[in-house]
Amino acid sequence: MLDLFGKAMLDYQTHNAPENIITETSISEADEMDVAYLFRDYPQMPLIEQTALQLCFGKVLDIGCGAGSHSLYLQNERNLAVCALDISENAIQTCHLRGVKKAFVQNILDYDSEKFDTILLLMNGTGIFGKLSQCDLYLQKLKSLLLPGGQILIDSSDLIYMFDQDEDGAYEIPADGYYGELTFDITYKNEKEVPFDWLYLDFNTLQNAAAANGLTCTLVCEGENYDYLARLQ
Repeated sequence: MLDLFGKAMLDYQTHNAPENIITETSISEADEMDVAYLFRDYPQMPLIEQTALQLCFGKVLDIGCGAGSHSLYLQNERNLAVCALDISENAIQTCHLRGVKKAFVQNILDYDSEKFDTILLLMNGTGIFGKLSQCDLYLQKLKSLLLPGGQILIDSSDLIYMFDQDEDGAYEIPADGYYGELTFDITYKNEKEVPFDWLYLDFNTLQNAAAANGLTCTLVCEGENYDYLARLQ
């Protein structure tokens, strides 16, 4: 992994001539993303993220923390004890520079240091699962990190709207796998990241996966683009 996403964050934080990140998926064309979006503060966040941050309580684990915007809000505005994790060294360096007190380079599957009241996965939190077949592995891991009475707050989107419908209204989705399984490509400053799997889950599929792993899954709120926030307990 070249860690280009993290490099873009660190460039922005250190004023090192940041450029837009170019993202492309297996079902969408190349699109430019302003890295400044990853540094937004609470008023600029979408309602789903604001709602999740308000629902956090106790000790919080922010998984896939990126530039640390959610962790900073919880730490500085809500005065919660936050631990931020990301697999990107550059992202964690950015978090430290921005003032996140506890931020570590760590794959969640390898983490077992402590347990939490709230586990937070935002900006398509199901993405790190990669494939539908990996849901059980990740949900069991997340469940093992919860304190009694704890919660997992996770967002995702139903990508069904990306597909065409036939005359009968049925969606023309691929027959060789779940339609939310994407391959992601990232380009930054003319460097191309190794493609990686990224999973978008519709709510019903997430709810079924949660139930299969002994978790209840509640729909908290929905956004404007087939996106939603769910609470697992």
